[in-house]
Amino acid sequence: MSKWPDDDVILYDGVCIFCSRWVRFVIARDTARRFRFTPIQSDYGTRLAKTFGIDPEDPDTNAVVHDGIAWMKSDAALTVLSHLPGWGWTGTLFAVPKPLRDAVYGLIARNRYKIFGKYETCFVPDADMRARVLE
Repeated sequence: MSKWPDDDVILYDGVCIFCSRWVRFVIARDTARRFRFTPIQSDYGTRLAKTFGIDPEDPDTNAVVHDGIAWMKSDAALTVLSHLPGWGWTGTLFAVPKPLRDAVYGLIARNRYKIFGKYETCFVPDADMRARVLE
């Protein structure tokens, strides 16, 4: 796990329909407006991805920086979910062995474009979301 100066930043694939839906899911439930977002295709997102060893041209994970630490794959998803109101129970899923969690995560990540599709250009957020996007 690496350090990053900004906190509660979610790095996502902006052309991935599933990933963009994930961002909208978080925004709809993040009533405290804790999380901010950056598409991997933005300058900031590309810099963040490279810092954490994620290939911006072929990302295999999303990431979240929380408490100054970058969490990836299933750890990233569970970290975000467990900090959303009403979703704290998902923190118990950390008890599932990481190799098993990451295997499921990897299966979905590798096939996300085939299953859910892909935008031609980076997903354009609405005005409310744009205020929470770092580019």
